[in-house]
Amino acid sequence: MPGAQASRARVARRIATAAAYGGGGIGLLGVGLAGLLLTESRMAIRAIGLLDGDPPRADGVYGDAFTDAGTIVPASDEPPLVLAFLGDSTAAGLGVNRGRETPGALLASGLASVAERRVRLVNVAKSGARSEDLVDQAALALPHRPALAVIMIGANDVTRHSPAAQCVRQLGDAVRILRSAGCEVVVGTCPDLGTIKPVRPPLRWVARRLSRQLAAAQTIAVVEAGGRTVSLGSLLGPEFATRPELFAADRYHPSAQGYATAAMAMLPSLCASLDLWPDEEGTAAEPPATQAVLPVEVAAAAAAGRSGTEVAAAGTGPAARRWALMRHRLRLGLPGTPEPEAASASSHPGSDDAGATKR
Repeated sequence: MPGAQASRARVARRIATAAAYGGGGIGLLGVGLAGLLLTESRMAIRAIGLLDGDPPRADGVYGDAFTDAGTIVPASDEPPLVLAFLGDSTAAGLGVNRGRETPGALLASGLASVAERRVRLVNVAKSGARSEDLVDQAALALPHRPALAVIMIGANDVTRHSPAAQCVRQLGDAVRILRSAGCEVVVGTCPDLGTIKPVRPPLRWVARRLSRQLAAAQTIAVVEAGGRTVSLGSLLGPEFATRPELFAADRYHPSAQGYATAAMAMLPSLCASLDLWPDEEGTAAEPPATQAVLPVEVAAAAAAGRSGTEVAAAGTGPAARRWALMRHRLRLGLPGTPEPEAASASSHPGSDDAGATKR
């Protein structure tokens, strides 16, 4: 294992261990760096600016456009599968103008296409949310009886210098609450904040390191709590650094194309969590997904540096969750994203999606 990856694995395990025992003292920023980075942080915030308005609402039922006669059980006989979205502004979809462009809508449509079943999206994510908000968000989602929950969290924990062990513990608590209710959980880990254009060295280097350390520690906590993770380094990572069209106007949040890129990376893991993903035997033109069974901290460290990598427990039970299956799944293009049903519902201000329902 390369030196940087080994170091990341050790740090991630220390953070996860501190989280498990209630520690909160391992901060995302060392004390010695605070003064140096304070000026850089303020300059980056001024350069990034703020997006006006709230994310477009996309809650509703998706999948009617994928219905072919005889292929889907009528809605009266089988209720829609409920997909809950929790997390921060990226989970909410800040940066796009239409509900159908949010990651929740994209993944609800994709899941409906693969499952050949309607999917109801319930999004309780909020802009500015941190890991400390996840338990409350889980409480809002559970009355809807979700079969699957997606969590996207971590960027605000890094930018607001939250204690890493505390953040990881809070994420793990939310995953356990959801899993105890029978809900599958897929977590998009902290994106790579080191490639945001307004962020300059040395803050850029520190942001990248801290982002990956937190992503690795998140993976350990999520897997040991019974969920699975997908590395979202690409959400604000190297691919985005060379493609400015993947960013929104603030050069921080993803654009519609950016969210679609992230959603394509996550869709296979969502489907696999519900046993909907086909076997990936591969063909001569398309090799099978690569996978390996590793100690969970080693898998977590490797995944943090490779965008789109899924990490899940290698088996059931506490002992088996110390070992993880690391998989880089084949991506499929997202299907078209129809409007959710109930077109008479009013749309969110600033969105032209007629079908976006309000919570």
